Amino acid sequence: MKPFETKDYKAFTMFEDRWALVTAGTLEDFNTCTVSWGSMGNVWGPNGGDISTVTVYIHPARYTQEFMAKYDTFTVSFFPESHRKALGYLGSHSGRNEDKVANSGLTPVAAGNGVTFKEADLTFVCKKLYEHQFDEAHLADSVKEYYAANPAVYTQAGKDRWEPHYMYIGEVLEAIEG
Repeated sequence: MKPFETKDYKAFTMFEDRWALVTAGTLEDFNTCTVSWGSMGNVWGPNGGDISTVTVYIHPARYTQEFMAKYDTFTVSFFPESHRKALGYLGSHSGRNEDKVANSGLTPVAAGNGVTFKEADLTFVCKKLYEHQFDEAHLADSVKEYYAANPAVYTQAGKDRWEPHYMYIGEVLEAIEG
């Protein structure tokens, strides 16, 4: 595999403006969810060099989080504005209850050891370097208030209160432009 090529991907606005799909698993066993929280940067490089990374945040109530924990590869895929409705659908339906990818109209395809979508115009194939659930004790009061103000969104079935997100940092192995 050739090394990842550095380009200007507008790292500070890509997630917020365009949203993305985070997908973990294989073509035979995967799930995806829409995210608008994420970042790109670099960290932990050998011999003083940095590793290009993508960081995403997945709530434990999301079915995709189970796949993120299970697999070592994940993808982060961005789409043209014409697919915004599909991303909205994937962000508001659970793969536990239906084949939401088929219902969204997107076409899953292999990407390295992961899954992306034929319609994506940019996909980062990432190797998981780190995962951790945020510790409530270390969250700023304003962040705790944010979670508490949105209990329906941030409470898992069977739990009695909100929980914070998991953070996943992935090494960018490949950038696929569609």
